[in-house]
Amino acid sequence: MIFGLGYCGKAIARRLVDEGWQVESTGAHGTMDFTDHLRVHAALTRATAILSTVAPVEGVDPVLERYGAALHAPWLGYLSSTGVYGDCGGAWVDESAPVGGGRRSARVAAEAQWLALGAHAFRLPGIYGPGRSAFDRLRSGRAHRLDLPGQVFSRIHVEDIASAVSLALETGAAPGPWNIADNAPCHQNAVIAEAARLMGVEPPALAKLDTLSEASRGFYAENRRVANGRARRVLGWVPRFRDYREGLQAVWEEEKT
Repeated sequence: MIFGLGYCGKAIARRLVDEGWQVESTGAHGTMDFTDHLRVHAALTRATAILSTVAPVEGVDPVLERYGAALHAPWLGYLSSTGVYGDCGGAWVDESAPVGGGRRSARVAAEAQWLALGAHAFRLPGIYGPGRSAFDRLRSGRAHRLDLPGQVFSRIHVEDIASAVSLALETGAAPGPWNIADNAPCHQNAVIAEAARLMGVEPPALAKLDTLSEASRGFYAENRRVANGRARRVLGWVPRFRDYREGLQAVWEEEKT
């Protein structure tokens, strides 16, 4: 059972169906409406695994609020965010790093609730893939290159999220937090420049941080490198797209076909 068949949920569902799972889901493209309590409770009763991709809304986790008492499947999963770590000054962070020091207090609280239920919490950095990448931002004029030396992010291709969830289901690994990120954190400027190169266009000029919206400035205020060693050692997970160059090349080739 997947709560929230959005961008990540659809990629995960496709992979699991290919592997022989029967998948039920909520969301615009799901098999049932989130508010259809009878159908959702029936699906939860059948489920041997439950995954939520739903982010907190106004500080509250909608899945836990409506269905928390019915989450009794042997396997629970939750798509969280590496934003729980807050700003780390560009340092590497693994799952032992403290959380709660950043701007995503609602996400921290929701993740803690899922972990208390015995869930696998997949901490995800910037997510990209077909239809959601630097190419789309360049086409729409929303791409930025910032005069912000030393700033660094981690990121993950959506198909690598799906493979990590699949392995966590398959291996019977213990619940807890899992960093799912590629191997090469870098400045966002490098990603935009590479996408522009593949498209054959000029990248946007460098801009100052204060030219962005308040929400965007908050995003760039956090700086960290996300270590994926635990997932590699315990799950045997290896990202198919080891860095942004491989990931962008794959997205570009897929979009061309």
